[in-house]
Amino acid sequence: MRIVFMGTPDFAVSSLRALAGAGHEVCGVFTQPDKPKNRGMKLQQSPVKQCALELGLPVYQPAKLRDGEALSILRALKPDLIAVAAYGKLLPADILELPPLGCVNVHSSLLPKYRGAAPINWAILNGEEETGVTIMYMAEGMDTGDILAQAGTPIDINENAAQLFDRLAEMGGPLLVDTVRDLELGKARPVPQDESLATHAPMLSREQSPMDWTRTARQLHDQVRGLYPWPAATAVLGGVRCKILRTALTGETVNKAAGTVLQADKKGLKITCGDGRTLEISELQPDGKKAMAASAFLLGRPIPAGTILTKQE
Repeated sequence: MRIVFMGTPDFAVSSLRALAGAGHEVCGVFTQPDKPKNRGMKLQQSPVKQCALELGLPVYQPAKLRDGEALSILRALKPDLIAVAAYGKLLPADILELPPLGCVNVHSSLLPKYRGAAPINWAILNGEEETGVTIMYMAEGMDTGDILAQAGTPIDINENAAQLFDRLAEMGGPLLVDTVRDLELGKARPVPQDESLATHAPMLSREQSPMDWTRTARQLHDQVRGLYPWPAATAVLGGVRCKILRTALTGETVNKAAGTVLQADKKGLKITCGDGRTLEISELQPDGKKAMAASAFLLGRPIPAGTILTKQE
């Protein structure tokens, strides 16, 4: 099948490789324009662009999709299908209507739950036990199109967003290939989404970072996992603002005020949460420093047991 692929970050690379590996004619790859990065502001190619060049595929990077340039390119390419995975741009109606077999999207949730920009993070933030990947027809709404295929997977209680991101990316490629085969053979059976079950996953922000110790231990553990690696959960420890990178639920329950430091030594850093349960911080990153074990941090910044931590404003 003649396919145009659209994607930008690492998540989309598995889907592009899977399509190319399945023998489809990927006649063009659309990705976001190169962007300046780091102190030198050197232009950085997207992971999808790097993959496409490695595979010898033609790359297109239009800054806009509504000025006619992208539509003109696509008309010349004459794809049977457009496959999209985390492209980062909404496709206008004239592009959605162009390919004979339509436009399909690889989305990292079990739709209709978690439509939007950060479905992996929000699934963890909300304490979900399962998520997955959905292949759907694209419509003009945000992730509202008919479902073509889904694959679910459990979320481990200690899995962070980066780890789950990698797993779902690997699931997306084979599922997309299977769906494309069904479309090619006329076997696909689209199912409309149940709007009553729809939830949303908006973009993340640093406003979500500060840890409020009056919340439950599980909620704070999920906050740390769900905001990793960006924007990261944060707390002020020993007068220093730190990103909290890894925590563990101890199962211990104590009758202490929320935010009470129970232990702060080479054996660990344990803090009481709003439900009386204890959260252990095992890895953190002080502002301006590298990531380190909590025990290493405490060597230079001892925190007396009994100290009560408050939410950083």
